Amino acid sequence: MQYLQQALFVLMAIAAIYLFAKKVGEIRRNIFLGKSLDLSDNTAIRWKNVLLLAMGQKKMFKNIPVALMHFIIYAGFIIINIEVLEIVLDGILGTHRLFLPLLGKVYNWLINIFEILALGVLVVCVIFLARRNWLKLKRFISKDLNGWPKTDANFILITEIILMSLFLVMNATDQLLQQNGAAHYSSTGAFFVSSLLMPLFEGLSTSTLMGIERTAWWIHIGGIFAFLNYLPYSKHLHIALAFPNAYYAKLDSIGKMKNMPEVQNEVLYAMQPELAPANAAPPSSFGAKDVFDLSWKNLLDAYSCTECGRCTDECPANITGKLLSPRKIMMATRDRLEEVGKNINQNQSFIQDNKSLLHDYISVEELRACTTCNACVEACPVSISPLDIIVELRRSLIMEESNAPQEWNSTFSNIENNFAPWKFSPDDRDNWVSEMA
Repeated sequence: MQYLQQALFVLMAIAAIYLFAKKVGEIRRNIFLGKSLDLSDNTAIRWKNVLLLAMGQKKMFKNIPVALMHFIIYAGFIIINIEVLEIVLDGILGTHRLFLPLLGKVYNWLINIFEILALGVLVVCVIFLARRNWLKLKRFISKDLNGWPKTDANFILITEIILMSLFLVMNATDQLLQQNGAAHYSSTGAFFVSSLLMPLFEGLSTSTLMGIERTAWWIHIGGIFAFLNYLPYSKHLHIALAFPNAYYAKLDSIGKMKNMPEVQNEVLYAMQPELAPANAAPPSSFGAKDVFDLSWKNLLDAYSCTECGRCTDECPANITGKLLSPRKIMMATRDRLEEVGKNINQNQSFIQDNKSLLHDYISVEELRACTTCNACVEACPVSISPLDIIVELRRSLIMEESNAPQEWNSTFSNIENNFAPWKFSPDDRDNWVSEMA
């Protein structure tokens, strides 16, 4: 019977790891459908961003109570997973609390820390559920989250509550089995948090306690494997992608935009034709119309989005009632990228589907509402830049489709003819000085 359980566990672990690796490979492929971009400079600053933004969650601490609660979940998720290593090894080897004889008294100290964290995660998840569903915070009741996104967030929180509860039940029944002298249940010392649950199971037979403990153990590790495979389909993929996204974050000064070399060269060659290379091919396109035209970093941003809505909450266009929502820009980009990925899975390569990110997923009205103020970029806790995507789509809209409001066209014309946004020739620009005499 023991060997059968070990075999079932190994098969479950192999299946979970295989399916997870397969999906991660697809996500990696989707990200690198974007244009190449060299972000290998300033490694010291980039590692500093990983420590401060991803691990230290620096931007979250603008709201200290929420930041502390989020940090508890984050620390719990990272540290409690050390305990998962023991569960996995126990499952493979058919042992129980493998690390107990190796660590001695330190083992009890560690498990007590894990339990305190588990209780903290459980309590914070309940609070976050209340914030999302009963307190009606504006950024959580936005139409951006209608349907699956809201369900996804709630599902993850409920799953965390169940997993932490199973961990504590497992330890509570384990302690009672130790007291009853059950085989293989060696003395670990008291676990303070799970001890509070022991009265719920007192009076039960050893076989019943063992059944509860084993059931909690199997559901707990099975739930972790299921969570592992749910993660790539969820906004909670940011748990993993926040680290590379922080490393590859934009290091330029706030507000600095990347010029288009194609445009710069066209202007340069018009002014100095002798510099134009022979047989120079014209640019294939300007800006971005679909996900293939964005950089791989833009696509990594889309997969890293936590859908927290802090970007939209800070967006002045959104605050004044405009259609633009930076969060929706990132969600739409990810949705389009996932659709492209499914297309590739089905056809081995991308088959044109007569859709594009611009127009089909993100509207002209949204793009025109953006003031390029960088509020969304500054607000994002994981270094995402919705603005980069907006600017690239808007460049395509204007330069490929000549699609711009009349007011913008007047400005463009003035810049082209007068070298300034105003309708005054350069010769007349200083005339106002004479009026001051």
